Amino acid sequence: MTRTIEDCHRALERLSENLAGADDDVRGAAAMNRSLSCHITDLDTTFTGRLANGRIEDVTTAPGPPAEKAQIRLSTTSDDLVAMVDGELHFAKAWGSGRVRLEAGFRDLLRLRSLL
Repeated sequence: MTRTIEDCHRALERLSENLAGADDDVRGAAAMNRSLSCHITDLDTTFTGRLANGRIEDVTTAPGPPAEKAQIRLSTTSDDLVAMVDGELHFAKAWGSGRVRLEAGFRDLLRLRSLL
């Protein structure tokens, strides 16, 4: 079942809320100040924003792939995004099987691993 752009936006809002309410270790890892993009491949839509203050902030939506290269880049389907945020699909499993792509600098990847 393909989700809508609104479903994906709500999933990102829930993810932001989860990060803000997480324990100190996760909140500390999410406290980076980095640009973020999430390309939803089946909807050919990209959400961009900032990972800042332990939240995802200033989220905007644009058609197509990311116009600019964010510091942290995700790419997945709408169903997989919602399933990961809802806890039905583990990120590491999705990443390992190629269902989600994560690109970031090495230091960011090291910090992000505690979120995954």
